[in-house]
Amino acid sequence: MTVHEEYADDLALYALGSLEAAEKALLEKHLDECAACRHEVEHLRGDMALLSLSAAGPMPPQRARQRLMDAIKREPRRQAAPTRTVWWAIAGWVAAAAMGLVVLMLWRDKSVLVQEALHLRAVSSQQGEELQEARKIVETLRSPGAQVVNVTKTNARPQPQGKAFYVRDRSSLIFLASNMPALPAQKAYELWLIPKQGSPIPAGVFKPNPRGNAMVINPPLPAGVEAKAFAITIEPESGSSVPTMPIEMMGAGE
Repeated sequence: MTVHEEYADDLALYALGSLEAAEKALLEKHLDECAACRHEVEHLRGDMALLSLSAAGPMPPQRARQRLMDAIKREPRRQAAPTRTVWWAIAGWVAAAAMGLVVLMLWRDKSVLVQEALHLRAVSSQQGEELQEARKIVETLRSPGAQVVNVTKTNARPQPQGKAFYVRDRSSLIFLASNMPALPAQKAYELWLIPKQGSPIPAGVFKPNPRGNAMVINPPLPAGVEAKAFAITIEPESGSSVPTMPIEMMGAGE
């Protein structure tokens, strides 16, 4: 009797009890009709029984071992499913790196936005201060209570002149000068508020531009001082606490 070759692999699995249900049903139907295959299954089961007793009893016959090994060799090899451990590990590292990159980008974007916000706040604050200063200048020039003083120098061509707009209640002073002569190095003009009582008060140091124009805007002044006159002297660039004679220009309050 010859074992059918197409059933050789299934016979070994059937003897081991590892055949799938559908294949087992087909093989058992064949075994009912094929004595040679039934005989082969009996031999395989006998060989495996002897092999199972080998740990506690005598060694099985060499013939039994060889028949079992031949049957196992005929059994189709199933390839193990590729493990995903490595890929999951790699995917984990990639995900962590991507998350770190996203966090870094968000942090950098946030840092840039914070810097932009601080810059805009500084610009807005500066513009607000400049706008407030401009309003103060306009209010001084247009104030009905502004004291307007013309400060001139006699016997000079073209004649240097200046105009002071002074609001005592707000201690606000705008001084505009024109045709002012150029000065030696390390020298500057200094404006003085001459009060009705007390000593002259420094009211700002200035240098004219090449066309002889200059201005002093809201120098620090004591509150509520009534001005009798305004005068100009030539002083060191850093200014003086008392006027240096002679007085170059002077104008009395109206």
